Amino acid sequence: MMRSLFSGVAGLRTHQTRMDVIGNNIANVNTTAYKSQSMTFSDLMYQTTQAASGANPTTGVGGINARQIGLGSKTAAIKTAISQPGSYQTTNDAFDVMITGDAFFIVGNGRVSEKYFTRDGSFYIDGAGNLAMTSTGYNVMGWGVDPDNPTQIKRDTVQPLVIMTPENMNSDPAATTDATASGVVDKFDTDVNGDGRVMDLEFYDKQGYRYTARVKLKAVQPTAGSTTPTGSDNGEFTVELDKILDPDGKEIDLTGITLGGQAQGAAVKLKYDATNGKFQYVGAEGQKTIELAFTGDKNGHFGNINIDFSGTSNYNADGVSTMGVEKGVPGGKGTGYAAGEMSGVNIQKDGKIYATYDNGQEKLLGQIAVATFANPSGLAKE
Repeated sequence: MMRSLFSGVAGLRTHQTRMDVIGNNIANVNTTAYKSQSMTFSDLMYQTTQAASGANPTTGVGGINARQIGLGSKTAAIKTAISQPGSYQTTNDAFDVMITGDAFFIVGNGRVSEKYFTRDGSFYIDGAGNLAMTSTGYNVMGWGVDPDNPTQIKRDTVQPLVIMTPENMNSDPAATTDATASGVVDKFDTDVNGDGRVMDLEFYDKQGYRYTARVKLKAVQPTAGSTTPTGSDNGEFTVELDKILDPDGKEIDLTGITLGGQAQGAAVKLKYDATNGKFQYVGAEGQKTIELAFTGDKNGHFGNINIDFSGTSNYNADGVSTMGVEKGVPGGKGTGYAAGEMSGVNIQKDGKIYATYDNGQEKLLGQIAVATFANPSGLAKE
């Protein structure tokens, strides 16, 4: 009688443990990155009241199985579904991150020798600019940017990710280095055949101030006796630097400033194929670009600008040319830009963190590191 009572108590205790596990799952139904647990039972032990015996060929009596009485049950294991991904949920918070796969975020409590691993990706930026866990305040660990190559991550020892540093809050300005001419020049355009078609090139100096270079496009007039009433009859045009305006709209001194090696008002040849209107060269045969050079800039505020004319053509445009000049080249390089302030932060799928600035620039700030384990279910909760 007592044995049966003790077996029942053992069963109740084991089922109580299972109810505890279930209750914990229910309590954490809204806990970020919580992984559900399940329990498996095992019978406890057995008391053998009669041992087994084999068959006796002499007497013809068959064998008898052992008689064993079970003494209850016990908890065999409590398993955590640690590698099972949770459900996706949109939070509209740039610092809420989830992992797809079996990896874990690495976090630290400030002690160099202590690291913890979690699937909880609810992060925030603390007062010191660190990326930290919302629930514990532990620092999120990762890799910093390579100081020799700011576009690449330097993967060495993981360290706390400091996002909002003073140098990351602002984007330095950059001078314009390239420009692109595009469009069509019509040889019967009255402006091209008169005082010249004005093309304004906006550009930045090294301090982020915006200037405007005014370039004029003109046609080489027909030779005497030509049947062409106006415009160039052999695809020859010129471009010349007219003036440069500062941010206040005032003309600056052009001493030492040249376009294609020519000073203000001097012509630089622009040649098209007279038969099909395709671009041939600018400045000299074989050249696609000419340089707006600031050799007389004693303070070094400006950077020389290469202007590419290879994308232009000499076609019929109903007497109205469409050629213009824009800073930069295809792909957005060389445009230059003013100083900017951080306008946002985004975390990409590979864990790289980028800052965006109101001057259109983007900067790599770091990368969140993750860790994997051969047996993630063997990790103990802390």
